[in-house]
Amino acid sequence: MEASFGPTFSAVAAGTKEGSSSYKQHRRTPSSSSTLNYSPRDDDDGMPPITPRRSDSAISIRSLHSESNMSLRSTFSLHEEEEDTEPQVFAEQPSVKLCCQLCCNVFKDPVITTCGHTFCRRCALTSDKCPVDAAKLTVVVNNIAVAEQIGELFIHCKYGCRAAASVAGGAAASPSIVAGKPGAYEVDPLGCPFTIKLSTRKEHEASCDYRPVRCPNNPSCPPLLTMNLEAHLKECEHIKCPHSKYGCTFIGNQDTYETHLEVCKFEGLKEFLQQTDDRFHEMQLTLAQKDQDIAFLRSMLGKLSEKLDQLEKNLELKFDVLDENQSKLSEDLMEFRRDASMLNDELSHINARLNMGILGSYDPQQIFKCKGTFVGHQGPVWCLCVYSTGDLLFSGSSDKTIKVWDTCTTYKCQKTLEGHDGIVLALCIQGNRLYSGSADCTIIVWDIQTLQKVNTIRAHDNPVCTLVSSHNMLFSGSLKAIKVWDIVVTELKLKKELTGLNHWVRALVASQNHLYSGSYQTIKIWDIRSLECVHVLQTSGGSVYSIAVTNHHIVCGTYENLIHVWDIESKEQVRTLTGHVGTVYALAVISTPDQTKVFSASYDRSLRVWSMDNMICTQTLLRHQGSVTALAVSRGRLFSGAVDSTVKVWTC
Repeated sequence: MEASFGPTFSAVAAGTKEGSSSYKQHRRTPSSSSTLNYSPRDDDDGMPPITPRRSDSAISIRSLHSESNMSLRSTFSLHEEEEDTEPQVFAEQPSVKLCCQLCCNVFKDPVITTCGHTFCRRCALTSDKCPVDAAKLTVVVNNIAVAEQIGELFIHCKYGCRAAASVAGGAAASPSIVAGKPGAYEVDPLGCPFTIKLSTRKEHEASCDYRPVRCPNNPSCPPLLTMNLEAHLKECEHIKCPHSKYGCTFIGNQDTYETHLEVCKFEGLKEFLQQTDDRFHEMQLTLAQKDQDIAFLRSMLGKLSEKLDQLEKNLELKFDVLDENQSKLSEDLMEFRRDASMLNDELSHINARLNMGILGSYDPQQIFKCKGTFVGHQGPVWCLCVYSTGDLLFSGSSDKTIKVWDTCTTYKCQKTLEGHDGIVLALCIQGNRLYSGSADCTIIVWDIQTLQKVNTIRAHDNPVCTLVSSHNMLFSGSLKAIKVWDIVVTELKLKKELTGLNHWVRALVASQNHLYSGSYQTIKIWDIRSLECVHVLQTSGGSVYSIAVTNHHIVCGTYENLIHVWDIESKEQVRTLTGHVGTVYALAVISTPDQTKVFSASYDRSLRVWSMDNMICTQTLLRHQGSVTALAVSRGRLFSGAVDSTVKVWTC
């Protein structure tokens, strides 16, 4: 059995020296001091080959060195120092131009910086400023030319160097000594005598005869040089049988080693043992491959588990969305059923009126339809006001703004007026001025021509709920109070405060010479000229939220869904209109020579159209998605604002 790569070594043959290397080598003379002489190394000083007595177990010196390098480098050979700590003893003093101005040593990995100077890469990266011009150091490119010059410098093999004794101050240092810092080195006359180029030092030192090694047979043997290893192996008493891994306990020298092989019981089985080893190795490879396959399958299983978890989460989310959609659809279905029930009730009511013969003529041209929607507010719309001269519609909202809408040409928002710090609750127009009341207790005066704020008045101690103007006066309603203001250009001068009110004043209407105010179950009628209360109408159904006055009737909407109607002359209540199922927030009137229609807006999200000729509901308008809170009319058109933040336009 061949043992060229086995665990046991014996020196049976000596190898020849390799041919001339690819780098130039010089031998130093023992008398070298400050001046060194160089001569080529002899190539014929190698040992003659020795023929082994047993060719099957012989180890050539070449395979011996290879084995020593491969299997014992990390265990038995001395560890080589890192590149930046390896000794560099130059054969001649290097030029100062090849030295770094930061570390004062020969360049290591020279680089050019932004200032144009050359430094070691490590020095350039660890220093802030250039020592020449104090510029900031930033590496630009490797200095290949300098690196090549340094690579051509001759140095002593590190196995021919030793730690130097301290150099006496003032004495001239030899170029063969690296002095001036701790850990300096000098030439060892007992070490490797060769000098080599710096760029080829590793190639030489890897095969240097002076490189320390350990005996491959027994680590307890004293340290050896590579050139002495061959002779040591001939005399080593710790040579093991190549079959020691199978249980052979032989240990001896070269002579007894060869004699032992002739009688070793494992020698006759070496082919079988080799086949067994090969088979065992194949099984190990197969096992390793299986382990890799198992690891891959485990990783795939983990990924599949993650995907399964993700799918379960997605499925749960989809079920949640499905449940939510189902709940929403159920709510919408209930809402539709309620709306259908309301429509059926209205239809039954109309049919009853038709059967009684009191409905009057039916005019299909009077059916109101939604023609468009203004969208832009970020909160519920609480009030509307129309400027007929310019076909402008103003809307106030919980978003504290007033939007100006073009209702004639572009049907878009022309401007957003900002100035209030609270919800805009009331709007009113007098001449070319717009007045807005807010929950911030102020009234702001706006110029309609420029759409700019011109004045702000602290009007009440509580939110301003409603505004109306008449006879060059502005009336504002709040908690238990109505204030009367004289309009003087852009100023408001407080003229009088009307008291005796029992609750919030949410409804104010001025008609001819009278002011109508609504509070809790009461409507007060004031003479605008004397500002005195001339009549009180008692209602039912809670607070009065809205009032409208026609040529013949006074109409009010209440908190408890009712609409009361009085005769304007006799002040007698003539009818209570029912149909809404929520608070009646707003009322508006459209009068023509033929008929008068009253529109009501309610918390129940509907608008109703009432014929005042026979006091019945002729139409129910359902398009808003929230409570309808405000109404305004202009040129036969109806505008409705709602909690859904939209304003809708209705026409016949």
